[in-house]
Formats: sequence, structure tokens, C-alpha cells
Amino acid sequence: MARVFVYGTLKKGQPNYKYMINTAKGLAKFQGRGRTVEKYPLVIAGKYNIPYMLNIPGTGHHVAGEIYSVDDQMLQFLDEFEGCPDMYQRTLMRIEVVEWEGKGGTGEARADADGVMECFVYSTMTYPPEWVGLPYHDSYDSYGKHGLSYVLRESR
Repeated sequence: MARVFVYGTLKKGQPNYKYMINTAKGLAKFQGRGRTVEKYPLVIAGKYNIPYMLNIPGTGHHVAGEIYSVDDQMLQFLDEFEGCPDMYQRTLMRIEVVEWEGKGGTGEARADADGVMECFVYSTMTYPPEWVGLPYHDSYDSYGKHGLSYVLRESR
């Protein structure tokens, strides 16, 4: 099992959460909520209003999201879903645990003494330079007051 931190449309209550609970895609078990230890710019960009975490450590906000434990099948699905490695790149990031629901089992990676663990995160180093000038968010909600509604893949 791998640990994945999601901050956008795959979170509970967001448009693509349905994929996280579709066992035909693999297994994803909600473990808790967290936020990035380092600051990153989280922007909503492109004609489909997609949330992107730009891989520029030290700029932006501590980005809030959810921590999942996923099997290899789900990880492979997420790589395809996130257009990895072209659109997003899957990298390990340090995530501070804010709220933990995960049940500790054998071989289960635990947070360190500071409540920090490493998780895979889909962020991007391949983006137009003007995205750096977009507003930065600390949390994503496709229905938020930013007014930038996410466009589902089936509607593109």
C-alpha cells in the first residue's frame, strides 16, 4: 500500500471523489486530513478550471488535503487519471497530519514525532509561466467562492 495526499477534485465532496471509492479502480482507504509541510502555490487554471499544485516549494500556502492509503491498482489508475508524468508528476512530499482516522496495522507507515509523514502528491513542474501569477489557495473546493467551477472530463 502507498500513501497518497489529494488536494483537489479527488477529495470527499468534490467532483472526482467517485473514483476514490470505485473499487473497480483499486482500493483507496481514507486515513485522515493533512497539509503540506512546505508552502506551495495551489492555483485553479486552464479552460477547465483544474486545481494544480505548482512544484515551487516555499511559495504560496500550506495546502490542505486528504491522506489515503492506496493499493498498486489504484496508484496506477491515479497515475493515468492525473496524466502522469506529463500533466502532473507524482513525487514524495512531507505532509503534516491534522486529523488522523487511520487504523495502524502491521507495516503501516506512521507519522514521525512531529506528526509528519511522506505521501505521494500529484503536483506539476510543467505549466505555463503565467500560472505563477494566478491567485494562490490554501484549500480547494470546486464549489468555492472563487467562482471557477471545475469542468468534468465527460463535459469537455
